[in-house]
Amino acid sequence: MQDDQPNLANAPVNILTLKWGDRYGPVYVNRLYHAVARHLNRPFRFLCFTDDPQGLGSKIETYPLPELDLPESHARTTWLKLGLFRDGLAGLQGQCLFLDLDLLIVANIDGFFEYRPGQRCIIRNWKMRHLVFKRRTQVGNSSVFRWQANTTQFVIDDLLREKGRILTQYGTRAPQRYLTVGIRDHCWWPEKWVRSFKRHSTPLFPLNLLVAPRLPDETRILVFHGRPDPDEASKGVTQGRLHRRTRPAPWVADHWRDRPGTEEESAP
Repeated sequence: MQDDQPNLANAPVNILTLKWGDRYGPVYVNRLYHAVARHLNRPFRFLCFTDDPQGLGSKIETYPLPELDLPESHARTTWLKLGLFRDGLAGLQGQCLFLDLDLLIVANIDGFFEYRPGQRCIIRNWKMRHLVFKRRTQVGNSSVFRWQANTTQFVIDDLLREKGRILTQYGTRAPQRYLTVGIRDHCWWPEKWVRSFKRHSTPLFPLNLLVAPRLPDETRILVFHGRPDPDEASKGVTQGRLHRRTRPAPWVADHWRDRPGTEEESAP
């Protein structure tokens, strides 16, 4: 009997990101697109939801920021990520992978669409290294998460139904805490696939003043949450608190770069 099921290994997938304000210019979106193109073997759509599409490459689909009926205090924050769960958004079909702009893709990412098929997946937030005896958090980090299009409208419905309580409880700085709860059943990405530049690349103080950051083994995506951003890490951080400073990490620039020969890259 012929198998009529689609070949999920070759099915097109979706990469989504968000850009608003002026901290991350079009160069971040374009370089993320080029990184995906280098490291993903599947056909894909690349969608950027933004308040300013100027300067984005022609292969990047642009859409307005998702509507979420948030108060002004939350309207331009990472709470917007929850708006991506809306059914019917941008005609999406199939698997969706969200990527923050301030990260490096350093190896093949096909596995992010093959791991635990059908489940929603997110990073398990990293343990603070100086809190040796603290229990590992059950909160996710929303820099990289995956879901199936048109199956998660409940996330938005739940938020709007109890918006006042949820926004008061979680505030403007902790939307990924609510996102972890809001997506309900989920799994964590394999520990070594997604690493933190702060937690896993940069040596602890005072070695950070002497030893350059390194790329952890088996990393596929390296997340730059907070500061430094990739361009800053490449040059090194010499200002601020001593434990936040880093030696230059020139290998960062090898991954955060233009695709040779393109005409779609904006200058930093």
